[in-house]
Amino acid sequence: MMAHRRRRRLPRRQRLSGESFNRMLPNLMTLLGLCIGLSAIRLGMQERYGAAVIAIAVSMVIDGLDGRLARMLKATSRFGAELDSLSDFLCFGVAPALLLYMWSLSELGAIGFLPPLMFSAAMALRLARFNAALDSAPKAAFAYNFFTGVPAPAGAALAMFPLYIGLEADQLSMGWLHELASFPLFTGAVLVVVAGLCISTLPVWSFKNFKIPTAGLLPMLIGVVVLASLIFADPYLAGALLAGAYMAMLPFSLRSYRKLAKQAEERRAAAEDVLETS
Repeated sequence: MMAHRRRRRLPRRQRLSGESFNRMLPNLMTLLGLCIGLSAIRLGMQERYGAAVIAIAVSMVIDGLDGRLARMLKATSRFGAELDSLSDFLCFGVAPALLLYMWSLSELGAIGFLPPLMFSAAMALRLARFNAALDSAPKAAFAYNFFTGVPAPAGAALAMFPLYIGLEADQLSMGWLHELASFPLFTGAVLVVVAGLCISTLPVWSFKNFKIPTAGLLPMLIGVVVLASLIFADPYLAGALLAGAYMAMLPFSLRSYRKLAKQAEERRAAAEDVLETS
């Protein structure tokens, strides 16, 4: 009889394979934004346009958060980038166009469907160009602070400008303003102009590495508080003001890009001169 008995070894438990929840969280947020954007179309079919606008605004907030969350969790992937683009096309390319068609352009019949078609097609081209740029050659350092053309969420916000005015007019019982905002030619013109901005090569500030001077921190915080108060008090007026401010910003963005490009070209020329003389 042996003095010591050998202990029976239990089989080691295998670990579950697969993705962690942290890495899935950004994609789950993207799917949530997609569902909310699709719900905006349903709300538009029910003529609940105010709720539809708010739904698209919520999907914009989610779109701004999921990418940053993916970078924080180091969960970026090609799959996530493609899913985000498909969600953007639905939420910001299809939903606003259909809302404006149901709200105003349906009065023109088949002709009234042309501006929404142009807007959706332009948004698809804009997103395809953005995805293709991911595999292209690196840009100049300053160019990473700019989008090429108006980005999809901003394009959706600009396209719904007539809807903001119309909903605000309903709240103020200003029938003449509602008639003006919902005039099909005006709505169609806004859609076509925004579609052109989305597929243009206009450099637009991305605000990714936007630095605020120390002296401007307090005014910026106060401005954010005022803006948040306005959004909760009157979201349609806030949307119209933000859309107008964004349009007014575009010329300054172009001027800033040209200035930085000129400075980069001067530095490159100076470096070449140094190399030639050495």
